[in-house]
Amino acid sequence: MRQWLPSEPPATGRHAATGPAGQALAGMVQRLGEAGFAAGLLDDLAPVLPAASWSVYRTGHRCKPTLFMSASRGVPDTTQDCWWAYLSGPYRRDRTWGRPFEDAPAEPLTRLCHVTATEVEGEHRARVYEAHGVAERVSVVDYESDGSVFAVNFYRHQHQPPFRDGQISGFESVAPVLLALARKHITLARPQSMVPLLQEEDAEHAVLPALATLPQGLPALRERLLRLQHDLTDRELDVCARVLQGMTHEGIAADLGLGVPTVKTYRNRAFARMGIHFRNELFAKVLGR
Repeated sequence: MRQWLPSEPPATGRHAATGPAGQALAGMVQRLGEAGFAAGLLDDLAPVLPAASWSVYRTGHRCKPTLFMSASRGVPDTTQDCWWAYLSGPYRRDRTWGRPFEDAPAEPLTRLCHVTATEVEGEHRARVYEAHGVAERVSVVDYESDGSVFAVNFYRHQHQPPFRDGQISGFESVAPVLLALARKHITLARPQSMVPLLQEEDAEHAVLPALATLPQGLPALRERLLRLQHDLTDRELDVCARVLQGMTHEGIAADLGLGVPTVKTYRNRAFARMGIHFRNELFAKVLGR
């Protein structure tokens, strides 16, 4: 795990303007504000840094964690599942940024970060990296005055060879511009640039603000569910507790080592016992206890 300052661009800027990095940036600029920006950026950047997925988010203890955009290239897109797995607990103790969230810099600061999955601590590594086949991350990050981070992240997946020094150097050459482009796209495309947090029935989306009022730990959620419905099985409790953490069916399946149809079966059985049909009804019942 390492961090370093972005290097100063060459005085003439000719190398960046004529090489693969310059061509990549030209494509990104043309996509600004468009619906295909997130997916297209990975294609544009591939000659410089062949990442399989990327994400742009803000996280910290004094801000509302927000995923602004994400996409994948050449692999199933599990970036939103990764985000919910991150929010299920690891983000509160995330040490991959090199400083505690409470340790606010005296003034905003930009850093480059590089971390491999083996350097990430236990729960974070298991839930986010290993469960979704992520092996390596490079990021350009703004450390903000409240201690939060605004991060533009690129991920290598396990089927890919490690990022080479030359690729990381190429990323470094475009990183400050990538950071600026991400911020500009969020401004231009809002609210379209906000990646949906869950791909579930529309009727369930309204419950998301309730996440902040629930206990985050699985044991506490299981206990609350048992008080609500004493005849839930262990697997039904496992699934429903993770539903309450905001995880998708795919994320729950990866976390429990089950198939998605099996997860849906356990969920449906539990919902039938409770006399409900949708996620928002589960939140309403649990919050009422």
